[in-house]
Amino acid sequence: MADVREWRMHDVVDADGKKIGTLESVYVDTATDEPSFGTVTVGLPTRHRLVFVPLDGALVGPSYLKVAYPKSQVKDAPAIDTDAVLPAEEEPAVFAHYELPYTPGAGGERRLARR
Repeated sequence: MADVREWRMHDVVDADGKKIGTLESVYVDTATDEPSFGTVTVGLPTRHRLVFVPLDGALVGPSYLKVAYPKSQVKDAPAIDTDAVLPAEEEPAVFAHYELPYTPGAGGERRLARR
């Protein structure tokens, strides 16, 4: 996959090509420093929020990032305000929403870091 960090502000679409929103930022796995989740801007213009979507299986197109999860699942994902940071205690819920395993670092460290 091309460097997904370069695709900030591009459209994010699901496997069927339905637009979900715009890629706002990338969270990396702290154990590998590899992109793990992206935040996608969704909602009405006056009520934007950022939802989390896994980047495993994502494909970069000419002007979009296609994720492997359906729009309905992404829109219902855990969210934060557009100027907020994901609290450490909410990390497990992000993984659980997509039925992904969550294991904190050996010393209890966070798994996700915004880049």
